[in-house]
Amino acid sequence: MRFALAGFDLDRFVRDTLSEDLGEAGDITSAAVIPADAVFTGVMDSREAATIAGLPLAEAFFRALDPDVEIEALVGEGERVPAGTDVMRLRGNARALLTAERSALNTVQHLTGIATMTRAYVDRIAGTGAILLDTRKTIPGLRLLEKYATRMGGATNHRMGLWDAAMIKDNHVAVAGDIGEAVRRAAAAGIERIIVEVDSIDQIEPALAAGATHLLLDNMAPPMLRGAVTLVGGRVPTEASGGVRLDTIRAIAETGVTYISVGRLTQSAPAADIGLDFQAA
Repeated sequence: MRFALAGFDLDRFVRDTLSEDLGEAGDITSAAVIPADAVFTGVMDSREAATIAGLPLAEAFFRALDPDVEIEALVGEGERVPAGTDVMRLRGNARALLTAERSALNTVQHLTGIATMTRAYVDRIAGTGAILLDTRKTIPGLRLLEKYATRMGGATNHRMGLWDAAMIKDNHVAVAGDIGEAVRRAAAAGIERIIVEVDSIDQIEPALAAGATHLLLDNMAPPMLRGAVTLVGGRVPTEASGGVRLDTIRAIAETGVTYISVGRLTQSAPAADIGLDFQAA
């Protein structure tokens, strides 16, 4: 179950995470309590309904410390499971597996939490035609993993960073002078994807006239969103953003916007309740 993600160095992630936990002295508890040749047989299970993400990374942590560990993934990435589902079975050197346990669980709990929240939002807008996007509101150093988790939950990735599209926001407009001038400068720089944040209807035409290829409709209530979508008339994709919650996203999606971006998917998703328990032979 090798994990490959473009731009992500799995070996480095595992090494750095384990190093943070082990420090200079290593796992002094396992070394003192567990015989060197003891065998651990255990099952990782989800104690709540969840959309699973991160099992291949958990395997990488266990294999880093016990290359001969026997591991069986019992569910697939992005699979929805009910509470009480066993998701992974493993057997190997007890010291090694208990040392890797926390790093493996932290990763799976975090990514599964993101995937689970994402799936709830995707389900809420099913049938509307709107597409759920994540944002750049990610924990530093974990963006690729967190955006992987949103994909496992059914979302589409927005910008991966500052490099893959221009996004002109209010502060850019303030410095440039006006929205049209900001967009013209981006177009003159040869940027193909120019996303422009607008917070009022009267900014739409100047942004489009200057070359915007995507409009981010910021903090607009559904009636205003509907009017903005009508005015744009399909000339460019539209994106609703700002303060979107699970209880409001359906009404937003029904305005006809192309996309809805939700920062809380990566910024606020709670960790999933997933554990690892010893099983006697």
